[in-house]
Amino acid sequence: MAGNDDAGRGPVSRGSIAAQPLFAVAAVLLGSFLANFDSRLTTVGLPDLRGAFGLTFDEGAWLSTAGIGSQIFIAPAVAWLATVFGLRRVLGIPSLVYAVVSLIVPFVRDYPTLIALSVVHGLLLGTFVPATLMIVFRNLPIRWWLPAIALYSIRVGFALDSSTSLVGFYVDHLGWQWLYWQSVLIAPLMGLMVYLGTPNEPVNRALLREADWGGMLLLGASVGMIYAGLDQGNRLDWLGSGTVMALLVGGGVLFVAFLLNESLVRQPWAHVNVLFSRNIGLSLVVILLYTLTSLSNSSLVPNFLGNVVLLRPEQSGLLLLTYGALPMFVLVPVSIWLLRHFDARAVTVLGFACFAAANLWGTQLTHDWAREDFVGIVLLQAVGQSTTLLPLIIIALSNSDPSRATSFAAYIQIMRLGGAEIGVALMGTWLRVREQIHSFYLGQNLEIGDVNVVRALKQLADHFAAHGAGSASARAVGTLASFVAREANVLAYIDGFWLCFWLAMAALGFIALITRAPPGPFTPAPFGFAKMLLRKCGVKVA
Repeated sequence: MAGNDDAGRGPVSRGSIAAQPLFAVAAVLLGSFLANFDSRLTTVGLPDLRGAFGLTFDEGAWLSTAGIGSQIFIAPAVAWLATVFGLRRVLGIPSLVYAVVSLIVPFVRDYPTLIALSVVHGLLLGTFVPATLMIVFRNLPIRWWLPAIALYSIRVGFALDSSTSLVGFYVDHLGWQWLYWQSVLIAPLMGLMVYLGTPNEPVNRALLREADWGGMLLLGASVGMIYAGLDQGNRLDWLGSGTVMALLVGGGVLFVAFLLNESLVRQPWAHVNVLFSRNIGLSLVVILLYTLTSLSNSSLVPNFLGNVVLLRPEQSGLLLLTYGALPMFVLVPVSIWLLRHFDARAVTVLGFACFAAANLWGTQLTHDWAREDFVGIVLLQAVGQSTTLLPLIIIALSNSDPSRATSFAAYIQIMRLGGAEIGVALMGTWLRVREQIHSFYLGQNLEIGDVNVVRALKQLADHFAAHGAGSASARAVGTLASFVAREANVLAYIDGFWLCFWLAMAALGFIALITRAPPGPFTPAPFGFAKMLLRKCGVKVA
């Protein structure tokens, strides 16, 4: 019975300790940051890419979907591939191919070829984050795990906060091509770090013979299709689109087929019983809520500055870089210290409390807010980013068996990529619907013939007439309509901050349900903070 249980939990994944851990940590750093930067650069820079490639709005939307959807297709299987083929093979060769594809893409003008290369580009990029996480579990001494996972976890917040500014710098100073060409330099360097920092491992032929290829294909295809449906849903009007419905329903059917497959095959690749631990299930739910809550940082602030304040990406990006990304160099060591001395649940509560405070602050938004008014919000979000995801990963790992990381990593990748897309789709639809509702109610209060409306139109018409503008009355009506649209947008963003606030509060509720993890390598030193104070006071403690 125990043998069947072990089979259900996935293959054992243990590797040799790295002879040069610093190179392995550098590979983790480069791989995880490259993946997040590249995904964000092509998303934030999509308007510039559409112009450069001569694409319509629809073609540009599918270009983004193809690139990120292929990442989601491959990501769940990468941990298993690394276990079977070794990290050098899974990361080394793909990093070189990825650099070549990144070099070629800016020269392509044929749309089908561009889509095909974007799919290849995404498949290769999708291997980087899961495989670099496997370096931590397989090849680093346990004492290196916390700082290495910290680098892995902050990549999200750092990429979100610095990518907008980087897009502006590339487009304005170096050329849009560098949205791709930065990878030509970084990807081979990551491959070199992998080669120097990880041992050369033979192919695990026993696992290869038992490969659950059907399960991997079913899970990858299902989550990829669901992602594509979510990504295109807001643009194509959700249930009103046959394409969106086909993608969502087809993805759901394939996911059910995956669950059946994992229940029937002799050696399941990622059986769901890996999630049956209460703490692991709750931690994955909280990771999803973290992804949704952090949308206030990745979506609301930069989009408000772009859509309402009308700032360019490099202008709004300077705020996120200065007060969001750079403080993380100080906050991450603080987060590591906190986790060494306090329960990870307490650190997570601190992170979500900062997110909740930042979002509550954002509900005071008005159309007069300028870039500098968001400094406090972005700083609070930086603290939240640095003290939320890292302890959540630690909670999940403390309640699981890292040697069975191939199964667990599959679901982590689904939550990481799928949760982000659910969040983007949710927030995009939320803002659109709320803006329409507010426009309707504001418009109802602007009745024809109303004294205040007539007075406002007359003042605007007199202003335009005094400046010699023709059709002063028509321009007055258009200006008043733009005021209504602006205020409806502001109210929609306020609703967005309220949504993120309540998601943070829900996360705090779920954290309260997580029980203490069993003793292990991440258990904080008992009374660590009190011991430190006593030592400083000259009291000898064990």
